[in-house]
Amino acid sequence: MSDDINLVQEAVEGLGKAFEEFKATNDKKLADLDKKGGTDPLVEEKLKNIEADLDKYEDINQKLTQAEMSSRQHGEKLAEIETMLKRPESGLEAKQVDVSAKAFDKWLRKGKENLEPDEIKAIRVSDDTSAGYLAPPEYVRELIKTITDISPMRSIARVRQTSQKAVQVPSRTATFSASWVAESGTRSETTGYTTKLEEIPAHELYALVDISEQELEDAVFNLEAEMQTEFADQFAKAEGTAMVTGTGVGQPEGFITNSDVGTTITGHASTLQGDGLIDLVHAVKAPYAQNATFCMNRATLGEVRQLKDSAGQYVFQAGMMLTAGIPNSILGHPYVEMPDMADVGAGNKPIAFGDWSRGFMVVDRVSLSVLRDPFTQATSGNVRYVARRRVGGQVILAEALRIQTVSA
Repeated sequence: MSDDINLVQEAVEGLGKAFEEFKATNDKKLADLDKKGGTDPLVEEKLKNIEADLDKYEDINQKLTQAEMSSRQHGEKLAEIETMLKRPESGLEAKQVDVSAKAFDKWLRKGKENLEPDEIKAIRVSDDTSAGYLAPPEYVRELIKTITDISPMRSIARVRQTSQKAVQVPSRTATFSASWVAESGTRSETTGYTTKLEEIPAHELYALVDISEQELEDAVFNLEAEMQTEFADQFAKAEGTAMVTGTGVGQPEGFITNSDVGTTITGHASTLQGDGLIDLVHAVKAPYAQNATFCMNRATLGEVRQLKDSAGQYVFQAGMMLTAGIPNSILGHPYVEMPDMADVGAGNKPIAFGDWSRGFMVVDRVSLSVLRDPFTQATSGNVRYVARRRVGGQVILAEALRIQTVSA
């Protein structure tokens, strides 16, 4: 534990020093532009080297940011998953978990023909065995936990577990208006409060993993861990793209795609502006801004580090108190990297801001079926596994989110 603390403290000191050097160098670059109309190549080179150092510390910062956000709901999520997996409709009672886990591992390694009838029953999804076999609850729980650790959206959005094909979420479309009334006046009925149900379907997602027959024959080979890592990586990457730019047809609807999410323009034809970011923050209502987070890719983050507001203050602030759980921030708000967001460019939408726990929901259908295919890759000496699960996601409260658009 002490080694971890020392590592974080070293990172804090290194980050603070690097960012102070970055600001001084960037100020010199800006001064050269004002006075000479150009920049010194040596200054540009130094700036690039410092940015590389900042990127090195950024990996640590992102882990801290995501850990801080996901920890708020982490225990609740795991408890919900456990509850869902133990429900009768999951097809597995608690006493069957150990049997199903052993049967699943045996099937993965040796196939159906080597299973006993009670073992087949323990992992069967349905009478249609072509649909694959059901992974044991513990395997599913660990897989979802790993995906959550990888996916940035899951660390900030609201995540629901379900055993159904869709989740219905009530949302308010209009509300009451308060009215004044005299002491003995008539209080007429207030109207205008309306709600609707947002249905979030769980779309099918699949991933492929090829394992060599020699590894399967090796008793010490940790097949479960290998497959869990591969499946989680593939699922997380596919989810990450869909949660940002998904069409909503056969896949989740991304927040960039949703037409109800408002936009704030940068005020410049091709670049970001410090005051433009301030406008973005103030465009989100106060109740949502209090718990809001910026989202952008790493290239955009590099540009944001260089921005100043109209008072000459940098909008990026180094997290000088990482040991106290305070990561880097932009205008006092945390940020997460989303690789699938657009780069800065005319007409692009490179930055999003808002309370994601209120504005976006991810839905997990808590089940995972795996199909063992010993034929497709037989000539290569491999067995192919196809994992199938269902995931949904979409905006549930558009006013809690806001997108920055670069002026065209």
